[in-house]
Amino acid sequence: MGSPDGTVPKLTREDVAELDREHIKFTLTNLEQKQLSTRTDINMHVIHDYKEKLKKLEGERAVLDAARETMEEHIAVLDNMRRDRLVEFMDGFEKIGLGLKEMYQMITLGGDASLDLKDSMDPFTQGIQFMVRPPKKSWKQIENLSGGEKTLASLSLVFALHHYRPTPLYVMDEIDAALDFRNVSIIAHYIKDRTKNAQFVIISLRNNMFELGDRLIGIYKV
Repeated sequence: MGSPDGTVPKLTREDVAELDREHIKFTLTNLEQKQLSTRTDINMHVIHDYKEKLKKLEGERAVLDAARETMEEHIAVLDNMRRDRLVEFMDGFEKIGLGLKEMYQMITLGGDASLDLKDSMDPFTQGIQFMVRPPKKSWKQIENLSGGEKTLASLSLVFALHHYRPTPLYVMDEIDAALDFRNVSIIAHYIKDRTKNAQFVIISLRNNMFELGDRLIGIYKV
């Protein structure tokens, strides 16, 4: 009973009447076992493949989760560094701006100066605008000043920076070259006062500058 390929043929009423029930049960049992055995082999292969892929997926997911956690930690550190940088920069910027204003007013006897952020929302992209108002004149950007005015503005900023973060030694090369006699004397006396807390090495050809020095070194061409 049954065809070689395992399929059940169609039977007539007469064929059914002649069938042996025990034989039919035996045949059905064999077919069920054969089908079950075949199905089990296929399923075991699929299950094994599934478990392997699942294990690989879980491993990759663990690596991804660890990488994501590390990335989030680094982002948090970077955000903290950016925040600290901004706080420190703005604190220094305000103090230096105030020092610049006071310094410029002192050495020009009445002028004014300012430092302004070009982009207050992001101070690190657009830079800083440096403007001064010489005595009895209008506000100007530093590039529009004369040689002597530029020197006074630059020295005011340098001195403000040094006042904010002082160092024990300063070297200045002919900072008075473009200044008139009065302004040279003002700068010289200011530096003389600063020598109480620091050492200054000044290269100068102006008498009213180097005559205030505690030590003089002359260099001559022979």
